[in-house]
Amino acid sequence: MSESELRSIKQRFGIIGNSDLLNHAITVAAQVAPTDMSVLITGESGSGKESFSKIIHHLSPRKHNQFIAINCGSIPEGTIDSELFGHEKGSFTGAHEARKGYFEVSNGGTIFLDEIGEMPLATQARLLRVLENGEFIKVGSSKVQKTDVRVVAATNVNLVKNVDNGKFREDLYYRLSTVPIYVPPLRERGQDIDLLFRKFASDFSERYRVKPITLTEDAKVVLLKYRFPGNIRQLKNIVEQISVLSTDEKSIDAQQLNSYLPSQSTSLPALYKNQDKESLSERDLLYKVLFDMKKDMNELKKFVLKVLKSDSPNKEIIDDHSELFEDLETTSIIPRPSHEEPVLLNIKSSSNEPEIYDAEDHDDIQDITHETEEDESLSLEKKEKELIIKALNKNNNKRKYAALDLGISERTLYRKIKQYELEDL
Repeated sequence: MSESELRSIKQRFGIIGNSDLLNHAITVAAQVAPTDMSVLITGESGSGKESFSKIIHHLSPRKHNQFIAINCGSIPEGTIDSELFGHEKGSFTGAHEARKGYFEVSNGGTIFLDEIGEMPLATQARLLRVLENGEFIKVGSSKVQKTDVRVVAATNVNLVKNVDNGKFREDLYYRLSTVPIYVPPLRERGQDIDLLFRKFASDFSERYRVKPITLTEDAKVVLLKYRFPGNIRQLKNIVEQISVLSTDEKSIDAQQLNSYLPSQSTSLPALYKNQDKESLSERDLLYKVLFDMKKDMNELKKFVLKVLKSDSPNKEIIDDHSELFEDLETTSIIPRPSHEEPVLLNIKSSSNEPEIYDAEDHDDIQDITHETEEDESLSLEKKEKELIIKALNKNNNKRKYAALDLGISERTLYRKIKQYELEDL
């Protein structure tokens, strides 16, 4: 395409800029316009994708027929089929009369489906049939109707990733993307940012009847470095704000411009940031599941502890398995002279005063586990057996005190006594 033809298209459709990426996108749109091929326009939100759909329609043989632009994300899932393909009277609640859909109304023309990635899967199947056979069926009808509509779609999401995640039909993706057109974001267009700034400043000067704003050299540097996540739409809003609010001084320096530019937490591309947020969200969800599991386990401990405390003989069981409840209550055995019974000191977080219970001997409690220590060497077993015998003899066979001296729980001591056949000591 010659420079004069390219310039003519820009003037006709109000496109400002001379960047190579922009010129390439316009060239592809102009080349594919005379055909009936499906086109998929990709680019970030606010980058001007709809302008390219208009280029394709108005430079095509369909230019005298209807052009309809539809935002798929703004139509509720329950009514999008009716909007696109129409419905028969009484087909659903509120369908008081038959209605033509967009594909029937725009027969012979062009439909621009913006935000195609938001289209429900069921509607995607209907759209695929239109693209392949030119056929559709109204909601509530069994009659197949024909239509001759060219479809131009646009999206600001990664459809390939949506295909992998099962959110978008693979066959529809390849059918739509016969000719892909990439619309570059504003940050990739270099000096086009300054051109657009001056264009918007002139437009708002006429609209509000004020002197047009200009930028100092240092302000231009700031403007070109800003990433503009909202692209052309964001730039236009910023220029309008400055045009209205800067009533006294119309020459804007870097400091003044920064006051109108939203702060940027990162300089990473928008697509990368979205992917990062998604991964963080999955990780946070995993943490939440783990925390919920821990909470449920603590609730179960509290319930078991409450049941055991409801009957006084169960205090022995609580003492025997105190390590299971150590995160709920802090327990300790206060040693007393050998002729006295031990006392279980139960310190609760909800009270400043300890509760003291008389504890009985647990000689008659059986081991509730079936663990063994078969992997220990013979020398260790012999040494361990001798230490247990010494501790029992020292404490007159009081197993509570013996376990305390050995630094193990009573449950472990009972198991060791049974393992080494020391019950008769």
